[in-house]
Amino acid sequence: MGYLFNKYEMFNTSVPVSPTQNYGFQAIATNMRGFTQNVRNGNNFALINSEIRWPFIRYFAGHPLKSNFLNSLQIVGFGDIGTAWTGLNPWSGENAYDTEIFRNGPVTVTLDSNRNPIVAGFGAGLRAQLMGYFVRADWAWGIEDHYILPRIFYLSFSLDF
Repeated sequence: MGYLFNKYEMFNTSVPVSPTQNYGFQAIATNMRGFTQNVRNGNNFALINSEIRWPFIRYFAGHPLKSNFLNSLQIVGFGDIGTAWTGLNPWSGENAYDTEIFRNGPVTVTLDSNRNPIVAGFGAGLRAQLMGYFVRADWAWGIEDHYILPRIFYLSFSLDF
């Protein structure tokens, strides 16, 4: 699924991918709305994506419409929660997000960042079918370490919801 017209960098480079791990798939596993890709990484992950969809045009019309676009137009509320980790569990201390490295010339500082491994996202959007493709417009906020992050807009096209 591709995202278009996003003003943010789509890949988070502050969490390095470990070269010592033997990943089954060296690609992005699934999305966590409200964040750029790679907010958490590792060779294990757990994620729950939940959505409530309401076909509001069809609801108010009271019957199916001839326009496929209007018939499929939905308001969506969603929430995501998940993590990715290396080692036995997300709190093992072996993860890339557990430390931050700062370099300034010859000085290198490694900081134990103590980040919560679990992140969440929530938001709302619209879904519809247009010329055989499903079009999504989502506005999402991420929650990391009990802070709500700035909103991110996603516009995407796919063959299914």
